[in-house]
Formats: sequence, structure tokens, C-alpha cells
Amino acid sequence: MSDPTRSDALVFFGATGDLAYKQVFPALQSMVKHGTLDVPVIGVAKAGWDLDQLKVRARDSLTAHDGIDEHAWTKLAELLRYVDGDYGDPATFKALEEQLGGAKRPLHYLAIPPSLFGTVAEGLASAGAAEPGSRVVVEKPFGRDLASARELNRIIHRTFPEEAIFRIDHYLGKEAVQNLLYFRFANTFVEPVWGRDHVESIEITMAESFGVKGRGKFYEEAGAIRDVLQNHLIQTLAVLTMEPPSGHDAESLRDAKAALIRSMRPLSKDDVVRGQFKGYHDEDGVAPDSTVETYAAVRLAIDSWRWAGVPVLIRAGKELPETVTEVVVELKRPPLGVFDDIRPSQANRFRFRLGPEVTIAIEARAKAPGGGMSGEPVLLQVMHHSPKDLPPYERLLGDAMKGDATLFARQDSVEATWAVVDPILDDATPVFPYEPGTWGPSEADDLAQPVHGWNDPPPTGASTGDAPA
Repeated sequence: MSDPTRSDALVFFGATGDLAYKQVFPALQSMVKHGTLDVPVIGVAKAGWDLDQLKVRARDSLTAHDGIDEHAWTKLAELLRYVDGDYGDPATFKALEEQLGGAKRPLHYLAIPPSLFGTVAEGLASAGAAEPGSRVVVEKPFGRDLASARELNRIIHRTFPEEAIFRIDHYLGKEAVQNLLYFRFANTFVEPVWGRDHVESIEITMAESFGVKGRGKFYEEAGAIRDVLQNHLIQTLAVLTMEPPSGHDAESLRDAKAALIRSMRPLSKDDVVRGQFKGYHDEDGVAPDSTVETYAAVRLAIDSWRWAGVPVLIRAGKELPETVTEVVVELKRPPLGVFDDIRPSQANRFRFRLGPEVTIAIEARAKAPGGGMSGEPVLLQVMHHSPKDLPPYERLLGDAMKGDATLFARQDSVEATWAVVDPILDDATPVFPYEPGTWGPSEADDLAQPVHGWNDPPPTGASTGDAPA
């Protein structure tokens, strides 16, 4: 029997755009291949196209990315529909209504700029496509600050109730981030040390060894804080530090995350260092006097019983030495040095490599071979794999069609993350230049001075078997 709550059509606005080309079409083919998509798929855009042109675009996308599975592609092509029209024109939504046919529970995916969310939501309501049972997926960025996020929520709530709104952050669909959550609550040995009594500091690094890749115009409107810190990295921190959920349902998990984020102290100007790599002004679409940050480092505090007093350092940047995302939880040193005078660089650490490879490891010490009682570092590797994980968009679109909101951000969480970063947005602090290929401006070192400096991630591959020096 078919699931009476599952979406019976998938509509995606922005069907001719860059996101659809890079992410959506590969996800749709994979969903068909795995048997999780067998309902009409209706693309909507204003491009002057017809259905045949959309199919050409979709096939080109698959060729350029995951490759074509001819059997799955044939089925997907049969499911595809297309509506060409302006989002502000009622005729567009009339045509969409005709394509939906008898669908009662469509999922509307808005892969479009936030400025168009309200227009599309009102068009759907006027065409009767937002009736009870329908759902809407909206892309990040969900606002530019706290005030605009609240306004976006108000606009979308005019058409859809909160339980029908799925705010997508593809980072939460990554296998590595989900495994971070699983590791925390599935292993008994973690809980006794997971808090202020044993943790010295928490550090998250999201580094990219490349620049803006021709997306200068987009980056001018975002910057590192809006692009990754407000969403990806604060959400990752919430997964790492939240209390155990009170139940097994999606809302219990989202309640725990929201409570943790609300306990984060709003950042002040003294808590942030912004940087910009030398050469950014030469990128297409970048203003010659731009003060947009391509690097941001923050020192964050969590005012909760578990984490009070534990420094949290987060940094993200472009043109850094490695492309890597890593979480380091450093434990306090033993109260007495029975065998070694344990230096800060020799502390025990949990090291979670979230990308490009996936590794969970514990840095410890063991006796070095020989007659004395001296130690050496060892790496206890808990897990490493480079699997063909379920791609984030396939997972998240599939969950939205099922009505599973576990991996989606709720209104209160989104607004709480904006409340944390609001005081440091735009030109609140200076922007310091840094050389490409370095770990950012030297001014960021001051933020990490109380915890003996930043833990620079080992090169890709080194954390999969080599003990730290």
C-alpha cells in the first residue's frame, strides 16, 4: 500500500538554474534509481523553454556530474513535466495546477532567491496548490539577519504552517554530520567526558584551498559569516554539544538543538576576526573597495550547565592551505604528570574529520618502546571510510517527501542562529588581509591564545593512520 502521507508530486521552482543543474537533477535520478521517486516531477522557471529543452538540460547535468544511468534516466524523463512562466503571473500557477492533475499532497521546492519566496507562496495559495497536505522546501540563505529571517518566516507562514515548511541546509544531510550525532549518543564512553569537567576546548575549522570560483557577485552579498558560519557551522556545533533528545521523534531532536543554540551567547566585536585573501578584489563581480570577509574566526560561549566556561573556536575561510572540515574536542590534561610533563600539543583529543574523507579518531599517548617510561602519541582510529554516501540532496528531498523533518531547521533554530551572529554582521569589525595558502590573518591567533593556539588540520590523508607529531 502507498503511504497516504507521502508527497504525490514534486514541484521545483528554479528548474533551469545553477542549483538544479549541480544538485537537483543528479539527486532526482538517484532517487528514481533507488525506488524513492515515482511521482510527477514538475519544473517551473521563466526561460522560454519547453519540456524537451528541460530534458536536454537534465541529461547534460547528469553527464557532467554523477553520470547517466540509462534505466533510471528513462524513468525520470517520463516523470518530468515543465511549466514556463513568470512567478508573478497567475497564469503560471494555473498551468502548474493543470500539470499537478489530481495531486493532493505536492512538495514544492523553492530553489530560488529568498526575495521570491513570498511571491511563489502567494501564487501557490491562489491556485489551490497549498492545501493541507502540501509541503514547501526553502533553500538557504534564510534571511540576511535576524530581522529579515523573521520577515521571511512571517511571509511563508501566510501560506504554509510551520509543520509543512522544510528549511533545507544540505550540510545537515551529509553522512559525516549525521555520524557525529550518532557517535555522541550511541557510545557510553563518550558521555562521562563530554562537558566542562573534562573538555578543555572545542574547535571547528572549515577550510577551502580555493577562492570564490567565479562567484564573486554572490559572495559580495554573503561573506563567510552568512555563507557558512551562521548555518553550517553553528548547526554542527549544536549537534556536537546539545543534550540528549527526550524522545526518538524529529521534534525531540529539533527541540534539543534549538535549546542549545538559544544558550549560545551573542557574539561581540571582540569575539570575531574577519579577513580577506589578497587578490579577492581581482575576482569578477567584486567591488574594488569591498570589505566582505572571505575568512571569519569567532570565539563563542555556550551558557549552559554542561558547557559553561569551555571556549569554542570556529573559523572558516577561502584560499587556506587545505580543503578540509574538522572538529577537534580537546580534553584537559591529567592533574599530575606521573610519567610525562604533558605539553598542550600532547593533549588527548577527539578529532572528527567531516570532509573530504570521514574519520573519527582519538589522539592518546602510549609508552614509547625502550627502557624508560617516556611516551609517544598514538592515534586510535575509530572509523574511516570514503563511501558512496547517500548524497545530501537525495536524502533531504526524500525525507521532505516523507514528511520527516529531522534534518531540517525549524523556525526558532534559524532565528536563534541569526541572534548569535547579528552583532558581527557587515562592517562591524575591520577586515584584515591575508596571503593565499596561509591559515588566515595573524590577528585570529589572539582569539585562540587562551587555548594554546589553533589546531591546524593535518593534510588530507594524514589523519587516517598517522599519529600526530
